[in-house]
Amino acid sequence: MIDRRYELEALPLAKGGMGEVWVGRDVKLDREIAVKFVRFPDGRPDEELVRRFIRESRITARLVHPGVPAVYDAGTHEGRPYLVMQRVHGISVADLVAEQGALPIGWAAAIAAQAASVLAVAHRASLVHRDLKPANLMLEPDGTVKVLDFGLAVALDRTDLSKITLTGQHLGSPAYMAPEQVLAGLSAPATDLYALGATLFEMLTGRRLFAGSSSYSVMHQQVEEVPARVRTLRADVPAGLDGLVADLLRKAPEERPSGAEAVYEALIGWMTDLVPLPGIVDPAADNTVRMYNRITARVHPSAPAPSRPTTTAPTSPVPGPDLPGPDLPGPGVREPARSDAMTVPGLRSPSSSGIDQVELRRARDEARSLAGSSRYSQATAILAEAVDRAGRALGIDSPDALALRLELAELLFEGGDFRQAVGEYERLVADLARRDGRNSERLMLARLREATCRALIGDTPRALEQLGALLPDETRVFGADDPRVLELRRQIGLLQLGAGHRAAAAESLAALLADLLRVWGPEHPMVPVVRELLAGAHGTAVAR
Repeated sequence: MIDRRYELEALPLAKGGMGEVWVGRDVKLDREIAVKFVRFPDGRPDEELVRRFIRESRITARLVHPGVPAVYDAGTHEGRPYLVMQRVHGISVADLVAEQGALPIGWAAAIAAQAASVLAVAHRASLVHRDLKPANLMLEPDGTVKVLDFGLAVALDRTDLSKITLTGQHLGSPAYMAPEQVLAGLSAPATDLYALGATLFEMLTGRRLFAGSSSYSVMHQQVEEVPARVRTLRADVPAGLDGLVADLLRKAPEERPSGAEAVYEALIGWMTDLVPLPGIVDPAADNTVRMYNRITARVHPSAPAPSRPTTTAPTSPVPGPDLPGPDLPGPGVREPARSDAMTVPGLRSPSSSGIDQVELRRARDEARSLAGSSRYSQATAILAEAVDRAGRALGIDSPDALALRLELAELLFEGGDFRQAVGEYERLVADLARRDGRNSERLMLARLREATCRALIGDTPRALEQLGALLPDETRVFGADDPRVLELRRQIGLLQLGAGHRAAAAESLAALLADLLRVWGPEHPMVPVVRELLAGAHGTAVAR
């Protein structure tokens, strides 16, 4: 019995390198549940991992989509963090392929399209799965697909470039890992698309993309070898579908499709002849789901909206279901848009244009307290209202408003909302450059964070361009041997490696390693990290 509420079966349902899954019942609500426990890498409790897990669990819980099991609760038991989630019934795509071999083309496309619709919503929320594979896709008896293990994958890899290292522990499954995951440990939306391509390849051919006698052998192939074309293994696969799989499996992230929405749109044309799969998909199962989906499928994105009373537009909308998006099944990430009618505890009503230091301090303290408890949505709402009030009363580039705006951007970044944060940092960069001058440390931080956010949402070319422009300015202001400059150089090398620019990465990392040894000596903890990245650039890290 966990937390005097969750009664688990005698043995776990499944175990893996990252955690284990138990099934049982919520005795309070009398419903089936699945409980996922995180495993600590070295077997010893890790308070920082527990804290990150709780924070990331709250971020993941905002992902509302019919293709994602609902998150009910999170906590710790005997020092181990856990998630309580909706119990899913059905068969994993891994087991389905193992039993039946290559799947009918329509079903392979339908399963992949449903997974793409989930990824589209997740990527808009700055969530990357990092371990998408057939074992994490569950086909239910009504034909719908659930994408499993978002929570565990997110929680075990903090997507802050300054903390990504290669210490021999790779997050992900080698058979589905993109080259940038193998080489640099980087995960972005394009990483999930590669894994989706490897999964689609397996569904269409009945065999894995690459096979080898060891994990490192498979990872080496992911980096170095061009995959076979699907049509060479299965002649009845349409040429367009064969081309889509090949595009998803491009070695360079920027050469893959532009996003999960584009992949979804490409797949829907091949979702034909979805015949029942005996014992797996029952045509009579849960007809109410199909009734519901028939209605939503008729909602056309170009249809004119019915007239309705004029309402006050939000002053600072966040990505959500009311914003334009692709024609995907199901709702998106539900975040309430902030409007001028919003009342924030501790502040006077927005209709009052004045704001004083006491109110600013109160709003900042309350936001920090909420963020300390990983309640980022509430924290950012409070600071966003304070920024709006301070901007109207004092000027958007006044010292108080700038300080609040930077804190708001940092909260968005720490809360994992990189798409929202990048816009805040971009505006801050322009205003701080004008207000503080080009040598300002606040400006340097905002520029670094903007580039980091761009990398984390998959815009690696722009991120590299911005980091490259920042390096000479940081070198001039802080000095060539300053730890901030050396760390920036590591991030540049890391991104170059993740983008597949291995020659450039090797040059950057070799020069950095020489300077690290000169400045700090061989015992500094960054030295083995850079050595490992350099080995990846030379193609030796994954061939051990």
